[in-house]
Amino acid sequence: MSLTHIQSFVAVAEERHVGRAARRLHLSQPPLSRHILALEDELGTPLFERTPRGMRLLPAGEAFLQHARRILAEVDAAVHTVRGVATRRRES
Repeated sequence: MSLTHIQSFVAVAEERHVGRAARRLHLSQPPLSRHILALEDELGTPLFERTPRGMRLLPAGEAFLQHARRILAEVDAAVHTVRGVATRRRES
């Protein structure tokens, strides 16, 4: 499971539409759809219901969304911490 797949999942979950999520991520729709399908394949369950108007989270998707947001927040925090340490080290 890659961070790109997790970021893609969160964007689609929040936008509820692959096209809008693709624009948000500066991707085209086919790669974004492949990210979602790969994640669903890896997890062994569908995360979304595909509807004529977009995407709706299924219960598994709702559960995963909470974890995905925490994972991305932790990665952001780690990057911030490391950059802060590197900056302080250069200033010493």
